[in-house]
Parts: sequence; structure tokens; C-alpha cells
Amino acid sequence: MKDRIESIINSLDKNKAEGIEVFDLRDKNYFVDYAIIASSLGVKHTAALLNHLKDDIKPEEKFNNVDESGDWIVIDLGDILIHIMTPEYRVKYDMESFLTALADGKEGEAL
Repeated sequence: MKDRIESIINSLDKNKAEGIEVFDLRDKNYFVDYAIIASSLGVKHTAALLNHLKDDIKPEEKFNNVDESGDWIVIDLGDILIHIMTPEYRVKYDMESFLTALADGKEGEAL
């Protein structure tokens, strides 16, 4: 699992994603074991980061579902969920607070 997460982080980092964060959600009553959040530089960069991930990790990873909205892309790898967002969407939806509270076992406090 560590190698898989490192591959994802490396792909995002080398392609100029910003603010990459990993949340360990194992045993936290969430539907994935890990969530990764990264900021893009804008809408076009969000789509480009998805394409880079497909090129870099798809041979080893199965993309179960990809939900694209331009400003926010969610990639479901089964046990890992990757969120790529424009900076504006990242601030607006503040996934970090929710996932941090969940990882710390304080999910009721995040809402």
C-alpha cells in the first residue's frame, strides 16, 4: 500500500500538483482506506493531472470510477480515493477538515 500511495504522490508532485495530503482512514468507518487530496493550478491542470495519473499508475492500478466536474475530479481506486481540485474548490469544500476529523475519530465534530 505504501508503494501505491508513493506512486500516486510522485505522479502528482512531478506534474506540479500542490498541497498534496494523504489521510489514513483504515478502521475509521469510511468506504476507502486512504484519501489523497491535491490542488491543481486551474481547470485545465486538473484534467491534465488526471491524464498524468492514468499514464503513470494505470498499468498497476484499476480506475473503478472517475467523476469529473472541471474544478474537482475524484478518482476511485477501490481502497484509495484521490481528489484533485482547483484551489477555489479546495477552500470552498474544505475536505481536509472532514478527513482530518474522520482520521482522528472525531467525524461528528467536522460537521
